[in-house]
Amino acid sequence: MNKSLILKNFILDLLFPKFCLGCKTEGAYLCEDCKSLLDISEFNYCLCETKPIRISLGVQKGKCQRCQDKKLDGLYFALPYKEKSLTRKLVRQFKYSPYLKDLAKPIALLLAEHFIKTNKNTDEIWDNGILVPVPLHKKKLKERGYNQSQELAKELSKIVKVPVVLDVLIKIKSTPSQIGLKKEQRQENLTGAFQIKNPAEIAGKKVFLVDDVYTTGSTMEECAKTLKKSGAKSVFGIAIAREG
Repeated sequence: MNKSLILKNFILDLLFPKFCLGCKTEGAYLCEDCKSLLDISEFNYCLCETKPIRISLGVQKGKCQRCQDKKLDGLYFALPYKEKSLTRKLVRQFKYSPYLKDLAKPIALLLAEHFIKTNKNTDEIWDNGILVPVPLHKKKLKERGYNQSQELAKELSKIVKVPVVLDVLIKIKSTPSQIGLKKEQRQENLTGAFQIKNPAEIAGKKVFLVDDVYTTGSTMEECAKTLKKSGAKSVFGIAIAREG
């Protein structure tokens, strides 16, 4: 890190100090003590909404017999969404006002720990892979100022050494919030919402689709369908947390 960047970060920390979202201690948005209280998942699970099955360590296949029809090939997530209030706070502050864009780095480190615990930090897993963030519609992007999935993908890229491909998957339909909608309503809400801008960038690639929370999977399913229609070899989801 060059001296000017170190000085810039020092001044920013001085003017805008960071406080842990858990214990309010100054220094970082997630201190080591509070991080140790989070239950980072040591396993991967299938895509079933009810009673998802634990996937054996070392197995790359991410679906059981019940969820074979899913377009997504598997899911990696670091935390159970409902289990800890700190998890919910991390996600909410990352994507809702007051926005904390800098949460991307500590959240990416949580995911990195999950990859290590589940033996998914291997060259075989990431070979021929690209990270693709779930896009926001331009209206929502203007309102928020950044795409939290894109910021997370950038930080993950530094850790797993897989390139981020931006603006290849775009959202062309402004959709109402998914909060409170039933599964069928979520699916209908997202039908035709995504489009591929440059198919050559994903052709034959293993796509890792990055988002914040996996709830019913409707968003990732629609994205995976769009990506596979345009030539993606496989599509795996990466989420901060899984609800349910």
